[in-house]
Amino acid sequence: MAVVDQVVSEELNLYKLQTLLKQLLMRYTGAKARLCRREGVNLFGSPKYQKILSKSPNIPGMHGGKRQGKMTEYAKQLREKQKAKRMFGLSEKQFRNYFQKASNSKAVTGEKLLELLESRLDNAVYRSGLAMTRMQARQFVSHGLFMLNGRRVDVPSMVVKTGDVITVRDSKKNSPVFKNNAEEQGENFDAPSWMTIDGKKLSIEIVAVPEQIHFEALINTQPIVEFYSR
Repeated sequence: MAVVDQVVSEELNLYKLQTLLKQLLMRYTGAKARLCRREGVNLFGSPKYQKILSKSPNIPGMHGGKRQGKMTEYAKQLREKQKAKRMFGLSEKQFRNYFQKASNSKAVTGEKLLELLESRLDNAVYRSGLAMTRMQARQFVSHGLFMLNGRRVDVPSMVVKTGDVITVRDSKKNSPVFKNNAEEQGENFDAPSWMTIDGKKLSIEIVAVPEQIHFEALINTQPIVEFYSR
């Protein structure tokens, strides 16, 4: 019996190691400023990347400062897809799955794609102002700082729906990071109308489905649809 337990334990450890390696392979760990410069926009929302873009607007690399030739239609489609994928912090497989769901729906593919992306739990936390960037929101959710309808969650890709209530766990409400973020956002911060925010309770209630006026303005979905329709 002890031998069987040892084998099972070793298999579990191997599974955990494989899962960790898979996550590391999917996650970009390089300089994020390079990605912003490559796409020409502030992908992550942090002011520091805006400063970097203003100082170094050219694409990174040895030939980045040289005049770039005219982009082909394929190159334009690829760049728009890469921009959207990186903005939401997704792997190619994850992004393709979202596109497939949008394509299979009865709605307009591009609009449905952005609706699905906006409805991610980590994006909802970011849009609420409780996190300064989507990267920070994903980290908060992954570390189990939030409750969804009274249950602790740690999956950033969970889909939020009308009626859902997201709250900071009681044990984490006194964390200075939320106070600092609120001060950084300022009194003029305006959350999208598809959610209501209670700053004192640190809670978010989803009151509607994200619509076109709420979608990420920097993303043009038409080239993305064309890219995957080739």
